[in-house]
Amino acid sequence: EDAHFAVACGADAVGVLAGQRHPSPDFVSSDEAQGILAALPPFVVGTLVTHEGDPARVADLISVVRPSVVQIHSEVPPSDCAALKRQFERIRIIKSYHVTGPEALDYGDAYVDVVDAFHLDSKNLATGQVGGTGLLHDWNLSATIVQRYRLPVVLAGGLTPANVEAAIARVRPFGVDVNSGVKAATNRRKDVSKMREFIRRAKSVGVIL
Repeated sequence: EDAHFAVACGADAVGVLAGQRHPSPDFVSSDEAQGILAALPPFVVGTLVTHEGDPARVADLISVVRPSVVQIHSEVPPSDCAALKRQFERIRIIKSYHVTGPEALDYGDAYVDVVDAFHLDSKNLATGQVGGTGLLHDWNLSATIVQRYRLPVVLAGGLTPANVEAAIARVRPFGVDVNSGVKAATNRRKDVSKMREFIRRAKSVGVIL
């Protein structure tokens, strides 16, 4: 239902989380993920979001879930990302890029020739959690990364309906990605009004979601 609501609100892509490292109610089984993506309209990009670090397991998830895009949040080495690209020629790979500080600026150098896009996100340094942290990072660093690399860059990390326009104006990303910023207050579901407002504001300044 949340996926259909996202489409109705104007989302260009819908992600499903499968293959987790940290306890989270957001993750679903690979079979559930496949069912959600299979139900999407053909013009909405079905995305597998995974924290799985074993390239063989990532390949297994891709085979079951059958996404158009896979978003890798673990430290899968560049050589293994390249191997996944060869194995799944029609799959686009987005590599997460955790903006922890100036030391992260060069992280993309090793991946720029083997993935299709970068996903700038925050990391909870206290817990090690990546993705879904609800934390902001330094948008000035993100803007530098967008300018540095030729690949499309998707901005995430603490985005909400209240700040997405400012984030886009500062970073100028190809697209934006949201999870915790549109969650309902009392359960794992998404808040439809928050989704609608987030997408409306993001698209008012012209980005992909």
